[in-house]
Amino acid sequence: MDPFSSPPGTDLRIGRRELLLGSVATGFALAVRPVAASTVTTPTQGLTAGWVSVPAADGAVRAYRARPAKGSGFPVVLVVQEIFGVHAHIQDVCRRLARLGYLAIAPSLFDRQGDVSRLPDIAAILPLVATVPDAQVMADLDATAAWVAASGGGDVSRLGITGFCWGGRITWLYAAHNPKLKAGVAWYGRLEGTASELQPLYPIDVVTKLQAPVLGLYAGQDDGIPMESVQRMQAALKAVGSPSRIEVFPGVPHGFHADYRPTYRAAAAAAGWKQLQAWFRANGVV
Repeated sequence: MDPFSSPPGTDLRIGRRELLLGSVATGFALAVRPVAASTVTTPTQGLTAGWVSVPAADGAVRAYRARPAKGSGFPVVLVVQEIFGVHAHIQDVCRRLARLGYLAIAPSLFDRQGDVSRLPDIAAILPLVATVPDAQVMADLDATAAWVAASGGGDVSRLGITGFCWGGRITWLYAAHNPKLKAGVAWYGRLEGTASELQPLYPIDVVTKLQAPVLGLYAGQDDGIPMESVQRMQAALKAVGSPSRIEVFPGVPHGFHADYRPTYRAAAAAAGWKQLQAWFRANGVV
């Protein structure tokens, strides 16, 4: 058994490495505490859920994986973290998808740069995240999909991706990167920005390169993503006849799916989750 795996049907086992490093496996990042009472916790009964080790080009990447305990050949969903890492909420998203019949896996994409779970606030996290190259992220997602294919638990011919905030932007980029991807769902990911050496492209730059349809789920009152930016992306998609589209939820803030934060809006989160399922079904991730 992989040293970072948990046995079928059990709660997450925290190993010596996680205890020593204060890993995100222990719960929520310091920067998002206190955690709201509305936080959803999906049980592991009937699931195989826990940490696994994914071989990558320059070492191993930790990933949280959840899938039904019985069976194999499940459709696969890559789950991409917020800036706060693969904490309890992202792990829970994986378990929610597993209860729908998916093998869901969230690679920890910042590990090489540092442990964001121990940083006290967003101001401390953002400089670290800025050092994470997009090329590294794309390669780690590819490696994660390859590990799933080799492990025999999932069917990557039915591969989807979903990501939140930072992971929303990555979802658009990965849809332009991987020709084998079937569909993506991007939750309030930034669409435009200033290019840098490590992050040279934004979603609006890859509209003509999308190789899988993406559903964007965006907030009508997002302090960080103006409606003008969303409208420009919508216009760019329409101009090229893209099957991708953006759904805007009026009157809700950024992070409306994050049930552990004050930004959580239950109705919008539930509606977005329903749309995610329909999008994956319509595009072969089922």
